[in-house]
Amino acid sequence: MKSAEIRERFLSFFEKNGHQRVASSSLIPADDPTLLFANAGMNQFKDAFLGLEDRGYTTACSSQKCVRAGGKHNDLDNVGYTARHHTFFEMLGNFSFGDYFKEGAIRYAWDFLTVDLGIPTDRLYVTVFREDDEAFALWRDMIGVPEERIFRFDEADNFWSMGDTGPCGPCSEIFYDYGDRVAGPADPYEAIESGSDKIVEIWNLVFMQFDRDESGTMTPLPKPSVDTGMGLERIASVMQDVTSNYQTDLLQDIMQPAAAELGVKPGDNEQGDAALRVIADHLRATSFLLADGVRPSNEKRGYVLRRIMRRAMVYGRHIGQEGPFLHRLTDLVVEKMGAIFPELVTEKANIKLLTEIEEKQFERTIRNGLPILEKYLARFTAEQRPEFPGEVAWYIYETFGFPLDLMADVARDAGIKLDPETVKPEDTAGPDTAKGEGAKKTPPALEQAGFTTEMTCYGGLADSGTVKILLVGDEGRDSLNAGEEGVVVLDRTPFYAESGGQVGDKGTLVTAEGRFEVAETTKTLDLVLHHGKMVAGTLASGAEVEATVDRLNRRDTMKNHTATHLLHQALRDVLGLHVRQAGSLVDPDKLRFDFNHFAPMTLDEIQAVEDLVNGEILNNETVETAVMGQDDARNSGAIAFFGDKYGDTVRVVSVGSYSKEFCGGTHVGATGEIGSFKIVSERGLAAGVRRLIALTGPKALERFRESEDLLRVAADRFYLKRDSFLADLEKAQEEKRALQQKVEDLKMKLAKGGGAAERIETVGDFQVMVKQVSEVAGGQLRQLSDELLKKIKDGVVLLGAENEGKVQLLVKTNRKDVHAGNLVREMAAVVGGKGGGKPDMAMAGGRDADKLGDALEKGLALLQG
Repeated sequence: MKSAEIRERFLSFFEKNGHQRVASSSLIPADDPTLLFANAGMNQFKDAFLGLEDRGYTTACSSQKCVRAGGKHNDLDNVGYTARHHTFFEMLGNFSFGDYFKEGAIRYAWDFLTVDLGIPTDRLYVTVFREDDEAFALWRDMIGVPEERIFRFDEADNFWSMGDTGPCGPCSEIFYDYGDRVAGPADPYEAIESGSDKIVEIWNLVFMQFDRDESGTMTPLPKPSVDTGMGLERIASVMQDVTSNYQTDLLQDIMQPAAAELGVKPGDNEQGDAALRVIADHLRATSFLLADGVRPSNEKRGYVLRRIMRRAMVYGRHIGQEGPFLHRLTDLVVEKMGAIFPELVTEKANIKLLTEIEEKQFERTIRNGLPILEKYLARFTAEQRPEFPGEVAWYIYETFGFPLDLMADVARDAGIKLDPETVKPEDTAGPDTAKGEGAKKTPPALEQAGFTTEMTCYGGLADSGTVKILLVGDEGRDSLNAGEEGVVVLDRTPFYAESGGQVGDKGTLVTAEGRFEVAETTKTLDLVLHHGKMVAGTLASGAEVEATVDRLNRRDTMKNHTATHLLHQALRDVLGLHVRQAGSLVDPDKLRFDFNHFAPMTLDEIQAVEDLVNGEILNNETVETAVMGQDDARNSGAIAFFGDKYGDTVRVVSVGSYSKEFCGGTHVGATGEIGSFKIVSERGLAAGVRRLIALTGPKALERFRESEDLLRVAADRFYLKRDSFLADLEKAQEEKRALQQKVEDLKMKLAKGGGAAERIETVGDFQVMVKQVSEVAGGQLRQLSDELLKKIKDGVVLLGAENEGKVQLLVKTNRKDVHAGNLVREMAAVVGGKGGGKPDMAMAGGRDADKLGDALEKGLALLQG
């Protein structure tokens, strides 16, 4: 049975049993800073399980795309070496939010496996939590599983919790027995306990039964829930009668054509087969992460993606791939899974392009660093050394930029242990940043509110509302007095709460007794929080207030938000459809837009984008909003942002026929209200991410005037003509460079001359030139060392330079028995610095110019032995 049929059978089975079929969420978790990637089916239903969200249904089923690489759940290092580890996988799941509980979950699971899929019951075993007599009895009495096939395990194996506190409960797992085809303990309990591949878990049923507090006390939940998960790859291996997930069509349909494309014959050797498994798995993770908007970088999600991609590139070398190859294979994932996950089809070209760019960036590192690493591995293997020396690993990392984690992978293939954590971990910040961020604690008064704020921000700038909650810090209050800063929550408000990059509104809350000035508006748990200060009188809980939004603040913010939509589309038109929003900030003064792109924008590109945006402004296009179903919105061509959380109905903002996006923000009625648009800054934010800052309306006009004023003042002060401004500046620059070169030539002439600061010593069969100079640095110092080495022909040059209080040391040699890098490192310690380099030439810096002579003497003494 093919994997596509298994997936559809699962979803149809639960649909027929009253479950809502729900599409997979993005791999980028929405509104959950504690999670790096979606790693389970329940992630997108977290608020429903916590009772914070009403989805309109109480049972659901899904096939969720998941990634486990980085953070708490990290399978990356095992991929390629086991039958079941993956970075990317699909999780089939059915869920109950206070509907059915243990009986229903157990019945559904057993019926689907044994009736719908036809798995023999004598191949199945069941585990329960040691204290869960209820589940044990249901399996035995309701389902009829013999007691000898039901095993009890402790909390570590059969108890689940969302965190240290909160919902938790026992779980029950279903295992499949491969029998004698797979080696392992004969006793089934021992096989399960040891994690043997002989008897493997295929389905986990979690019964959320309790609420655990900080003291560890567990209180029964009023509405117990069910969360289940069954890996599609695992159940496919059962149904296709194979003993490894990599033998299923999910992976074979990628591995076989990949092998043909790369000219590799599967089965020739285990190292080659392991490489193919790594490449196929990492190809899936790469394609899905890129499709969901993750971009390679050196932090958080981007770092994990980069590590996955580069690990696949390194393993390509194991099967003879000397250059970029991974991008040639990305279409295989699209062809295999695009029908189920249409984002792969939409992003097909971007996936290929971004993969190739990352490969080319890493190619130099592999080309230079891998042969050095392999040379050391061959030596250590011959010496039968079980561990890779940390200092050698650090040398390869520092010199060639070869990542330590990939170094450990290559070393493992050679049978040598290398632990990246023991190799200067303080200098390898990348992996440590690949974690979710801690969630901020919500004040109890908000958690226990029992209502949501009605937002009327799209209808006008003023409305009346009732004060429901008052906060000072995290403490609930009955009233606020003049001079106090706090938070006001109303049952109804015209204020827009910060969301989607748009800042919240400012304004006032007024009663007959007092006035509260709102400085910021945010949103938590569907409650709108007005942050500000009582400037007069008092404000009491239950009071009726007149809420008024600052009109000018809102107007300017709306201009910038609509301009952001125009900018996004213009960037896609000018740079390509790979451009995606990676972050934004819209406030009254400016707009900031982060986007995925692999190179700095040229001046022509910036001007082209400005022209497109200003053209739409001059056209005075109508801006319209519509509320529609999420699927209808996507089908209409509206751009959605992966990582944002959308409900079943969404708000779509259209700017004429030019732009259409999912958006909950506020906008102008027509583009002419924006006035004008000017990009004032473009820079790199991270690898593959650029940042633009732009101004609109009066702010843009103000910038034009400032530029004109600056140009006029510069022309007057330096006697430049407007029509030859740049030519005159370039001429002045050339004259300056010529004068600087004359000065540098004079310095070099003085430095080459002999004197008290230069001497030649004989050490054994070679000579050492010791020379101290001033006002010579960088390239000049290297040039000087070349000329001095020619002067002594065979030997070592020890150069020291003091320039504006800073020290530079240089060692140059043509001797095989002298290592310049090691020598300069010892010398640098004398002047409070550090450095290193190649055996023939190395440089170092330092802070203590008074000890420059001592450093040179130290180098000479080391050579003299």
